[in-house]
Amino acid sequence: MKQGTIFTRIAMLIILLALVGYLAITAWRGLTDPFSTTLAYSYTEDDGAEVEGILVREEQVLPGQTGIVDLRVDEGERVGVGQAVAYLYQSEEAVARQQTIRALTLEAEQLRAAMTLTDTGDAARLDETIIRQTVELRSAAAQKDFTALEDQVLDLKSTVLQRAYTYGQEGTGALQTRLTELRGEIDALRSQAERDTRAVTAPASGTFSALVDGYEGVVTPDSLADLTPDSLAQLLDQKMTEDSAALGKLITDPTWYFAALVPAETAQRLLPGHQVTLRFSRDFSGDLSATVESVGEGEGQVVVILSSQDGLARTTLLRRQTVELIFDSRTGLRVPKQAVHLTEETVTDPDTGEEETRTVYGVYAVVGARAEFKPVEILEDSGEFYLVTPVASDKTALRAGDEIVVSARDLYDGKVVG
Repeated sequence: MKQGTIFTRIAMLIILLALVGYLAITAWRGLTDPFSTTLAYSYTEDDGAEVEGILVREEQVLPGQTGIVDLRVDEGERVGVGQAVAYLYQSEEAVARQQTIRALTLEAEQLRAAMTLTDTGDAARLDETIIRQTVELRSAAAQKDFTALEDQVLDLKSTVLQRAYTYGQEGTGALQTRLTELRGEIDALRSQAERDTRAVTAPASGTFSALVDGYEGVVTPDSLADLTPDSLAQLLDQKMTEDSAALGKLITDPTWYFAALVPAETAQRLLPGHQVTLRFSRDFSGDLSATVESVGEGEGQVVVILSSQDGLARTTLLRRQTVELIFDSRTGLRVPKQAVHLTEETVTDPDTGEEETRTVYGVYAVVGARAEFKPVEILEDSGEFYLVTPVASDKTALRAGDEIVVSARDLYDGKVVG
């Protein structure tokens, strides 16, 4: 027992000494050869400036009406001249009647669709459609996405009704009889609705918005030429009162404008006719293309007018906004400055046969267990890192996700690093 205990202690001491030796060698290598790596990844460097401004559109307010209002168009929806924007009801009975008219009209449409199904193939496809619509409805409910819930429910009801008529015992004659009855009921209800229901139609074509924020008529496309830095600053500071009684408004011109207060030194980079990007990030998130219409003169801040036809339906609720003006964007691979090396290579001119030496920038990427030099071109010096693009286009080119060497001792192409 004592002899076994001694052997055990000796073995443990040997293991401890080996572990200490390994740690010491590792620490020494770390101090003498500080090998470290990182990943190259795709990165976009934007050249821009943040400015404050106001969206200006050609807008026509739809005045408020007495009665129960039922809007029939959505925010940002395009409407035509004479299209019903809303219905006005003088009583709850009128509202209930209109709901009945819609239900009967939908049933009539479903009947007409069912009468067009003349073979079992069409009928069989109804079963597939019902299954698909049910799955979509359940998926939307599970994700709590109710943006299209009403349309999804109506579509499913329509398909189920078509299936019921198709598989039922009624022939085409019975369906036609029911359709005639529905038309009679709808006509009678519409005749009654003429006394207490009125449609509000669009006086012009345009894009609908339910928000009347008080700027309509205060600042218009025609008044942009008269804006000064002081007057625009007052508009941006002014708090307008929303007209909650109005039905909404129509944006009658697809071109909208952004009047911005821009520092004079920044405005010098803008030229009329040039394209820039407006990056919204607060009430609306996204990039929209715009054209520089005019650039004011002066010191301090100047007025810059930009125009766009991009994203009108998505920006109808926006007015005063702080956006980023993007002049230029560069996309490349982001690498630490320490990872970029400068080497020299000798090349032969194919025409003269003369040799010349040129400098090449590049990084060392870990390929297998070796360091492989990959030439790059520096696009941007961003202080702490370089934005680069690979020189080669074949499989040896530097790509996003490559492991690159940040620091190492005696680094060269082909060095074993693994």
